[in-house]
Amino acid sequence: MDFTGKKVLVVGLARSGMAAIKVLKKLGAEITLSESKKKEDIKEIDFLNEYGVEITDQSMAVFERDFDLVVKNPGVPFRSPMIQRLYERNIPVITEIELAYMVSKPQHYIAITGTNGKTTTTTLVYEILSRAFPNITHLCGNIGTPLCDIVMENGLMENEGHYIALEISNFQLVNIDKFRPEAATIINLTPDHVDFMGGLDAYYKSKTEVYRNMQGSDVFVLNNDDNLVKEYTDRYPVNCEINSFSIDDENAENFIKDGYMWVKGEKVISVDDVKLVGKHNLQNVMIAISLAKAEGVSNEIIKDAVSSFSGVEHRIEFVREIDGIRYYNDSKGTNTDATIIALKSFPKGVILLVGGFEKGLSMDEMKKHLGCVKKVIGFGACGPRLVKDLVGDDGIVVSDLNEAVAEANKIAESGDTVLLSPTTSSFDQYTCFEERGEHFKKIVNSL
Repeated sequence: MDFTGKKVLVVGLARSGMAAIKVLKKLGAEITLSESKKKEDIKEIDFLNEYGVEITDQSMAVFERDFDLVVKNPGVPFRSPMIQRLYERNIPVITEIELAYMVSKPQHYIAITGTNGKTTTTTLVYEILSRAFPNITHLCGNIGTPLCDIVMENGLMENEGHYIALEISNFQLVNIDKFRPEAATIINLTPDHVDFMGGLDAYYKSKTEVYRNMQGSDVFVLNNDDNLVKEYTDRYPVNCEINSFSIDDENAENFIKDGYMWVKGEKVISVDDVKLVGKHNLQNVMIAISLAKAEGVSNEIIKDAVSSFSGVEHRIEFVREIDGIRYYNDSKGTNTDATIIALKSFPKGVILLVGGFEKGLSMDEMKKHLGCVKKVIGFGACGPRLVKDLVGDDGIVVSDLNEAVAEANKIAESGDTVLLSPTTSSFDQYTCFEERGEHFKKIVNSL
């Protein structure tokens, strides 16, 4: 597509919108930004003015104008009236990832989606590939760096053959058109983002978009241990090579046997070399290895990368031990399944801090996994509801994270674990889960 003189509307700024604008400017498009913030509150206003970007509000009149293309920030609900109006008018709506894919030379895209484990798995894939393909491997997507930024910083409109480890959320998958990874996976499927998608079926279906355009020798890594993943891949068939894995069943193509991970008939690495805790992380490692093998990486490089990988920030991250009490930051635990996974990592004595933005998720399944929990402390907008649904009057309700940590300190004894695993997003009191996690660590480190 020749963007010269094309009228492109960018809906929502943030990091991905800004990255898209930089690409569009280079390609000569006429750019309009529709932003909910007032102009005086946009910190990038000088840059946007220098680029000649027209800045508008998000009133419906904007969406009655004629545009050749719309690039939507993933956080803007696709079911909103303004986006629905664009669909009605047959104006193409894509996300920043699709834009980057459209304008780049051919690259090696490795796409990781799912409900939980995306950041850990994508980061490990990057660590492996960067050893195998130094200087041409990049980590981006939902993990924090927009793909459009990678395109601009590394000249991917002019250069091909780079390796892109891409964490991709359902928000980003909703408006996929031509994007085609050569290796991909859906790690798992559990309830999440019902508010955004309008229902669980729509949420699960959106994840299958990751492989919709894959074909031929592309490789989809299939989780045989997840019944929902198998159900939805049966319902929406995969049209490329399937590489199945299981950490419980040796009949899968990739499996664990006699303390080793086997991939495509090769004994790759000992489970003892994996530093990450929890059964779920064995699954994440198995996926990362399977994706790396699909890209032709040697067992030696894989073993070196996996054995030195200690995890990612904000995901069951050890913060500090004080008087025998260990503090863990799991701020990325933004749904009940993520918190259940975290709880399974600790045998007893957990003081669980939950709360944040109300997403309306049921606590019924999580109630079955409170055997290791000594006390539940709720904070933030949905803290009272979570405590009531989980433990009733046996819990403690406070207003914010500072008070939650203070209450945990009063209760905790040597051998206990204080675990921040909120079960929900942070948008009631923070801009993102990272900010919430950093605040928790700051509180703990000041004790």
